[in-house]
Amino acid sequence: MIRVSFQGERGAYSEAAALSFFGEKIETVPLPTFLEVLKNTQNDKTEYSILPIENSIEGSIGESNDLLYLTTLNVVGEIYHRIKHCLIGFDSLEKIDTVYSHPQALGQCRKFIQEHNFKTVPTYDTAGSVKIIKELNKGNIACIASRQASEIFQVPVILEGIEDNPNNTTRFLILSKRKANESKKDKTSIIFSIKHEPGALHHIIEKIAEYGINLTKIESRPKKNTSWEYNFYVDFEGNENDSRVKEMLNKIKEKTLFLKILGSYPSAEMN
Repeated sequence: MIRVSFQGERGAYSEAAALSFFGEKIETVPLPTFLEVLKNTQNDKTEYSILPIENSIEGSIGESNDLLYLTTLNVVGEIYHRIKHCLIGFDSLEKIDTVYSHPQALGQCRKFIQEHNFKTVPTYDTAGSVKIIKELNKGNIACIASRQASEIFQVPVILEGIEDNPNNTTRFLILSKRKANESKKDKTSIIFSIKHEPGALHHIIEKIAEYGINLTKIESRPKKNTSWEYNFYVDFEGNENDSRVKEMLNKIKEKTLFLKILGSYPSAEMN
């Protein structure tokens, strides 16, 4: 049976996304941190890891993206998973004054939280916040998590669908020691840093365009060991083994200080 490591408690959205990607016949392995998730796969305790990378409301998930820079694993797949948040607790909505959840979930429900003047308490995981409020067992507190987490920890749903945008979706990446097989519709992800010279980034984007390659994402992240310098995270259509893509990567490498190919994998349809 395929084993997949994910961050959080049972009922976390990462676990639900893994089940959607692989199907029900997998063994999911919950772990406290994103780093431990990746290490579990690197150490052959699981075949795959799943990481949330970006959300349609709150944007990129910094810790996950930073770990992509460090990991030796390959990105072998992606999935866009619909996120439907529930307010979960033991009392009525009127009695609640404080909500617990992961910072991303709190951000995705910002309007709802502000409308009700709730205090917020950030936690390590959405499903974990259900576990926390169950242990605290107070009428004035609630949490934000999935209906599945509510069922697992047997804490009632007070209200469902409290996210700011009904199209709230998170993109997850699947990572493995192996590389993905080529498909007819692949995407490639890379990370690079550029030389400090005029037009360096423009040159790279221009080269990608010259080769007729469709850029689907570009984002900068601060380097952890150097102030005010950045790594660029880029997704584009095509496979790293395509001759055109190979040639393009060789050309842009000349203008980078560092270039890492995270992997080529089948492009997922957005929900």
